[in-house]
Amino acid sequence: MTDPDQEPVPFEEWDRPRQAWMLSGDCRGYRQRTLLLEITTRALFPTVLVFSIYLLLVGHYGPGGGFAAGLVAGLAFVLRYIAGGSDAAVRIRPPALIGLGLTVALLTALAPTVVGAPVLTTTKIALDVPLLGHVETQTSVFLDTGVYLLIVGVVLDLLRSLGAGIERDMRDAGEPR
Repeated sequence: MTDPDQEPVPFEEWDRPRQAWMLSGDCRGYRQRTLLLEITTRALFPTVLVFSIYLLLVGHYGPGGGFAAGLVAGLAFVLRYIAGGSDAAVRIRPPALIGLGLTVALLTALAPTVVGAPVLTTTKIALDVPLLGHVETQTSVFLDTGVYLLIVGVVLDLLRSLGAGIERDMRDAGEPR
């Protein structure tokens, strides 16, 4: 049912998104939009990110948890970039994310030397969290978090670098965005 006080939408703009849910800002030109890809990306993007967090948290029991989780999250951002262009990228600068990831990984790797243990020594942490109950984890999850942030930052930086050239070429050719 439509609101009688609302003015009618012109036919050319009937499929334009009107809500800011998972939107990148400006929409692409109508000739370059793939509505099915955009809708699928809106549904898959948060799901893939949650799956990457799952891989990050359980990956320290197997090899490559932070790296694999970072690649999965990076693929989610690649999908979002393909569907929405450069406007769909995250607002954080990729070099800042890379620097944060390197800092977290380096500090986590060197932290055991403070207590006289070798570099990259891991230990088990057990906590009683009020709402969750008894929680156990390894300190290697912090190193995996640093690697995760580093890989996501590198993927976003690659998207920014490669995508800028593609968009510049499209702009020079006079194609609408």
